[in-house]
Amino acid sequence: MQKLALSFALLALGSTPALAADFTISFTWGDIPRCTSGHPGRVPSPRFVVSGLPEGTDTIVFRLKDLDAPNYNHGGGKVRIDRDGVIPAGAFTYKSPCPPGGVHRYEWRATAKHGTKTLARARARRNYPE
Repeated sequence: MQKLALSFALLALGSTPALAADFTISFTWGDIPRCTSGHPGRVPSPRFVVSGLPEGTDTIVFRLKDLDAPNYNHGGGKVRIDRDGVIPAGAFTYKSPCPPGGVHRYEWRATAKHGTKTLARARARRNYPE
């Protein structure tokens, strides 16, 4: 009986769409102006590659976090998307990375949503400047 239940569970898992753990993003900074003054300007968003998007996703909300100055709000944006793929540079604007006189660690945080419901979260980190 336990083997039968396990078989059904494995069968169900095999037919399950992308799980929250499968959701990933990657990015490159692109052609934003170099900034190390501590006074960021508004710039176009980077190009993102999205994979493992959970079924039912209609938008992704992006937020940039400076891990070395976590109280600074760089903002982000919201993009309509319903399948894995590329979000082109310039889909929204945000306050650029601009560490005062050095290198900081930055993390884009992405939340896959269906309406107001959160389906999954993903993160990608890079230093700036690289």
